[in-house]
Amino acid sequence: MEDKYVENIIEDIKNKLPKEEDNYALAEFFKVFGDYTRTKIMLTLEYKELCVFEIASILDMTTSAVSHQLRVLRNNKLVKARKRGKEVFYSLDDEHVNQILKCGLNHIRE
Repeated sequence: MEDKYVENIIEDIKNKLPKEEDNYALAEFFKVFGDYTRTKIMLTLEYKELCVFEIASILDMTTSAVSHQLRVLRNNKLVKARKRGKEVFYSLDDEHVNQILKCGLNHIRE
């Protein structure tokens, strides 16, 4: 009787797990968050839409380094860009990104 119960639990959990491709995509998503510089950029964009020069000034980085990291963040749909004239302004892609950052900070501060 107990063996069948355990088998049912195992099968139930297996059925609830994400598909392999979703699990892989989730792991890749969190790899982007695993970079110190990208995290600093996202935390900066929590407050205001900024251009590359402003982000670089705030973080004491080169515009080239910031641009490179912004490209990675854009490719992973974590930040979005808006063009105004010749300038490009960046912001977090949506509220989910903001929530992930806040949850992560809350967790490490506990």
